[in-house]
Amino acid sequence: MMEEFEGKLPSTWIATTLGEVCSQPQYGYTTKGSDTGTLRLLRTTDITSGNICWGSVPFCLENPRDESKYLLDDGDIVISRAGSVGVSYLLKNPERSVFASYLIRFKPYIDTQYFKYFLDSPYYWQEIADNKLGIAVPNVNASKLKEIAIPLPPENEQLRIVAKIEELFSELDKGIESLKTAQAQLKVYRQALLKHAFEGKLTTQWRSENQDKLETAEALLARIQQDRAQRYQQQLAEWEASGKQGSKPKAPKTLPPLTPEELAELPELPKGWVWTRLLEACEAVVDCHNKTAPYQDAGIPLVRTPSIRGMKLNFDEAIRYVSQETYDYWSRRCPPLPGDILFTREAPMGEAALIPEGKMICMGQRIMLLRPGKFLSGKYLLYATQSPIFKRVSDKMAVGTGVKHLRVGDVERLFFPLCSLIEQNEIANQQDVCISESDQLDQTITTSLQQTEALRQSILKKAFSGQLVPQDPNDEPASELLARIKAENQKKNGLGDVKSPKVKEVS
Repeated sequence: MMEEFEGKLPSTWIATTLGEVCSQPQYGYTTKGSDTGTLRLLRTTDITSGNICWGSVPFCLENPRDESKYLLDDGDIVISRAGSVGVSYLLKNPERSVFASYLIRFKPYIDTQYFKYFLDSPYYWQEIADNKLGIAVPNVNASKLKEIAIPLPPENEQLRIVAKIEELFSELDKGIESLKTAQAQLKVYRQALLKHAFEGKLTTQWRSENQDKLETAEALLARIQQDRAQRYQQQLAEWEASGKQGSKPKAPKTLPPLTPEELAELPELPKGWVWTRLLEACEAVVDCHNKTAPYQDAGIPLVRTPSIRGMKLNFDEAIRYVSQETYDYWSRRCPPLPGDILFTREAPMGEAALIPEGKMICMGQRIMLLRPGKFLSGKYLLYATQSPIFKRVSDKMAVGTGVKHLRVGDVERLFFPLCSLIEQNEIANQQDVCISESDQLDQTITTSLQQTEALRQSILKKAFSGQLVPQDPNDEPASELLARIKAENQKKNGLGDVKSPKVKEVS
C-alpha cells in the first residue's frame, strides 16, 4: 500500500515499511502453559482485550534454554499472527515473561507509541485485510508484516503527533465513559421500574382513583381455576364422546400454596394483590420437546434460546427452520400461539419473549411455553418474569454448579404478584411507554458510541497523513532519520528472520 502515501505526504515525511523501522521481527516460543512456574507465557488471547491481566497469564511448562532470546522488554510490540490476526500490544514494564509462538515481536527504532498508534489506524488494518493468508484460519507471517507501508514523519513531529492523539483520545474516552455510565443507569432505571411495578408502587395513584373497578386477585384466581376445571370437563366429555379414542385428558395439575418461609422473603403487596405460582395463574405451562429438531433452510421458524433476548424474539440469520411434519410432532403437546410467552430454562436462564401476532414458530430445546389465557395479561406476565423479585426467586430455585438452570417443575413453581386484570393492563401499558422511551435513548447512546469509534479512526487517519499537527520546517527530514536507521540495521544484518515454529501452541 506504499502508493497510498506516495505524493500525498508532507515534504518532510517519507513512506517506508514496518521492516525498515524495526529490528528483525521474531516469532515467539513454543511450549504449553502451566499454573505454576517462574516465567510467564504471553499468548494471543492475553492481548486481545487491550489490557493484559498478568494474573491470568500462564507460566511456561518448560522454560526456553536461552531465556534472553524471548524475554519481553519495555517498549516491545507484539502482533498476533493467527486467531485475532493483526491485533497488537505495546508492552510497558512487563512482568518477567516470554511471548508464545502465535505472537511476533517488533522492536521499533522510531517512537514506540507512534508505531503503536499506526498499528491501530485504518491504513494498517486495510493492509492486514489484504495480507491475510489461509482459509480456515486467517493468519499473517513476519514477512508480510514487514512489508506493510508506514508513513514516517520527522522525529520531533512523531512526538507532536503522539501528544495530539493522546489529547484527543483523552477527550473521547471521557465522552465514552459518560455514555457508558448513562447506558448503565438506563439498565438500573428499567429494573427500578419493574421493581416498583410488581410491588404495586407504580400504580398507587391509579389504584386509588379506580378502586370501584378492581377485582381482588383471590377472586381472579378463583375464576381461573373454574375456567380450567370447565375446560377439563369439556375435554373429558369430548374424549368419552369419541369412544375414548386417544389418551384420556389429564386433570389440571395443582401445586401447594406458597410456604410461610417463601412468603417471609417477599415484599408486602397492596391490598387485593396476591402471590401466585405460574402453574396456578396460567392457562398452560408446557415444556418443549427435549430433543434437537431436524432443521432445514426454509419452513417454520425454530426458536432457540439465543433468539430470545431483551423480551423480544430475534428473527435473524441465526433462526433455523423445520418442516410442517416436524412442527406437528414437536408441538403436539401445545402448539405455540401469538400471545404465548417463551421462557428459557437454560443457556441463558430466565429470558422471555412474547410470540408476536402473525408468527408461527416451533420451540427449540430448553424453552417452555407460558400461555396466559383470558384472565392474565400476556404483557404483564412478560414484564413480571423480568422483574428483580422474579429473577431472585428463579436464581434461588435454579440447580447446577456450572451453568445454572431450571427444571420443568421449578418453572411451574415460580411465583409472581397477581392483581386485577384491569390493573395488569395499566401496569403493562405504563411499562410499554417507559421501556419504549428507554430503548430509544439506549439506541441513541449506542449510535453515539459507534460515532466515537469512527471519530477515533478519523483522528488516526489524519495523524498518519500529516493533517493532525502542523509541520515545523526546522525539523530534520524523515529521510535522514530513515538513513540512520538503515545504517544501524546494516551493522546487525546477521540476524535474519527466525523460522516460524511448526509445533502448535497450546494455551
